[in-house]
Amino acid sequence: MSAAPDDLWQVRRMRTQDVAAVLEIERSSYSHPWSERIFHDCLRVGYRAWVVDRAGRSVAGYALASIAVGEAHLLNLCVAESARGHGAAGRLLDVVIARAAAENANELFLEVRPSNRAARRLYARYGFETRGRRPNYYPHRHGREDALVLSKVITI
Repeated sequence: MSAAPDDLWQVRRMRTQDVAAVLEIERSSYSHPWSERIFHDCLRVGYRAWVVDRAGRSVAGYALASIAVGEAHLLNLCVAESARGHGAAGRLLDVVIARAAAENANELFLEVRPSNRAARRLYARYGFETRGRRPNYYPHRHGREDALVLSKVITI
């Protein structure tokens, strides 16, 4: 009998040496990926950053967040295609929420593409609610796409 998929994911702080693996996931997931420099800058300035893997194997996903002055903002959460649907994104989101709560954030915000149904389902399961819309926020292969602004009140 095997363990449940969620039990196999381990989350740890992102390190500089993880950026190459993170970039590979980023580039394979987005038409307009973040650059290597953006990830290094996020680590340099102290944004909270994590990676998820299975028992020390290769990085399967990552999350970055900004936490300050009573609120948190999920900047990026992405999981490799091969790990999607197996609980990795949920494990990352659990850690982001727990860290935000530990740092006394009252609310966690994020932007998500309306077309990203899987992400929207995940955030809905976690109790995120739509707060607004940012027109033309995301670059897209055929122009731009709006962002939905979601938030979740964090209970400590």
